[in-house]
Amino acid sequence: MASYREFHRRSIEQRDAFWREEAGLVHWHKPFAQVLDYARPPFAKWFVGGETNLCYNAIDRHLAARGGQKALVWISTEVDQERSYTYRELHAEVQQAAAMMQALGVQRGDRVIIYMPMIAEACFAMLACARIGAIHSVVFGGFAAASLAARIDDARPKLMITADGGSRMGKRVLYKSLVDESIRLAQSPPERVLIYRRGLDPDMPVAPGRDVDWQPLAAQHAGAQVPCTWLESSEPSYILYTSGTTGKPKGVQRDVGGYAVALASSMERIYCGHAGETMFTTSDIGWVVGHSYIIYAPLIAGMTTVMYEGVPVRPDAGIWWKIVQDHKVNVMFSAPTAIRVLKKQDPAYLRKYDIGSLRHLFLAGEPLDEPTHVWITQALRKPVIDHYWQTETGWPILSSVPGVEQTKIKFGSPSFPVYGYDLRLLRESDAADADADEKAVVTIAPPLPPGVMTTVWGDDERFVSTYFKTFTKKMVYATFDWGIRDRDGYYFILGRTDDVINVAGHRLGTREIEEAVSMHPNIAECAVVGVADALKGQMPLAFAVAKDVSQLGAAEGRKRLEKEVMETVDRQLGAIARPSAVHFVTLLPKTRSGKTLRRAIQALAEGRDAGDLTTIEDPAALEQLKNALAGR
Repeated sequence: MASYREFHRRSIEQRDAFWREEAGLVHWHKPFAQVLDYARPPFAKWFVGGETNLCYNAIDRHLAARGGQKALVWISTEVDQERSYTYRELHAEVQQAAAMMQALGVQRGDRVIIYMPMIAEACFAMLACARIGAIHSVVFGGFAAASLAARIDDARPKLMITADGGSRMGKRVLYKSLVDESIRLAQSPPERVLIYRRGLDPDMPVAPGRDVDWQPLAAQHAGAQVPCTWLESSEPSYILYTSGTTGKPKGVQRDVGGYAVALASSMERIYCGHAGETMFTTSDIGWVVGHSYIIYAPLIAGMTTVMYEGVPVRPDAGIWWKIVQDHKVNVMFSAPTAIRVLKKQDPAYLRKYDIGSLRHLFLAGEPLDEPTHVWITQALRKPVIDHYWQTETGWPILSSVPGVEQTKIKFGSPSFPVYGYDLRLLRESDAADADADEKAVVTIAPPLPPGVMTTVWGDDERFVSTYFKTFTKKMVYATFDWGIRDRDGYYFILGRTDDVINVAGHRLGTREIEEAVSMHPNIAECAVVGVADALKGQMPLAFAVAKDVSQLGAAEGRKRLEKEVMETVDRQLGAIARPSAVHFVTLLPKTRSGKTLRRAIQALAEGRDAGDLTTIEDPAALEQLKNALAGR
């Protein structure tokens, strides 16, 4: 077997030959005439002239060999239900949903906004869009009406698909009222709204002539047969909005052919997931991980995919490992935040279930600190692979690639650049290549590989100005993350380039300080933000969650632990990085996808308005922060 170094080198130096081979992993209705068209940098078109379809690759091509195999297993600990669908049954459900959309006027190229909880029907809707050539834009079910309205106006959808409600930690979350308000606010509202009723909102208002119930319409189209629409490789498959520095939402546009090839390749090379096996990804379909590794990639690989509505600690902290045992999960994908939540629970839950089927656990979403990486590896006694990517890339940028070579895992490191990515660590000052162990900006020299965003929806200029103008001397894609490469070639992500604190002229990454705080044995997780300081410009301020809170009831105990944490930071980074204070809370404010709301924390610490917090998991976290800052 080729060494990974050689495999990666070939993907850069012999790009056409390499990706022509990888393209053989998917079905092409019409062969492509050209592997890469890079005539208009930085815009790359992959597999030019080829025609394919994501839904065909995910479902239809498996029917002959594995029609009776489970394709989708939906588990909800919120409503205590479980349903499974074979490839044949999923095929029927998706065709029915496609026929429903067509009956509501949706055609090739039309946009469909999907604003739904983690239910099987959301999966049907996404695949149905792919089947008929409509462009889906899944909006995370936690966004407020104004945020949803902004996305409506940018995508200009023909149809919106929603549900009466979802559930989070046993509490109902009503969707339809948010949808109605967003449509009232929008300048370009959808003509029709398709609603799946779960019985969670019996008083749900209905707009006659606009709103359509899923169940009766589905009954009209039972047994429908809807052929796949063959799409040219570079046609848009979906839009996924991500946060930008301006108020206008930024729609990441993905293609069809390049994305299909990247996902198929990643399942074989990175995740080592094979046909007939099972993958459990704990994300939400509203995020890129849910698109790529709940819906598309596992099905393209002929696997069974587990879609989970619930949280990692309900009914108890063993639920994920019970799912691994019950469904013989081979590949699992989660986020560091979720593991840090489990770290605070009784470790007996990790040993309660038989996880012998599990080959490895992948973690991504934010940097994985070394203590958490060590803890989960020892607890599971399985390889835990940290890897790094973004909404924009659609699949990993940095990872171990065990399907090519079993390389040693370094705790806290997402290993090496993934094949296809010409990764460069560039000095911020002069865009020169950084030396080993030198902090620099993580960039990618174009052309970007297959599967990565092709542009910003409706705004090519914004694509160029946002991602390719960081350095005036070089046209490179900026990830907006700091990183270093050690002398063994392993990479470490140090946090966002905008998450930098300037303390008396010293630039410190909040990520580095968080890692140092987490080195204290009684700290489960923490968030560090830079707070304005009249003397030094900024000072780091830490909010930490302790594992053992028995000593924190009294001020003396809090002071003692604060002093120990500061001494730990001193030892790790030096006194310059010592937080001005360490506040202890029982939970940090996070989005429902697990991202820590650092901007909101910083705003509160500086006495400013925390801004839009519609995606927050638990508003009680903000109250804890306010009380801690007020000394209560």
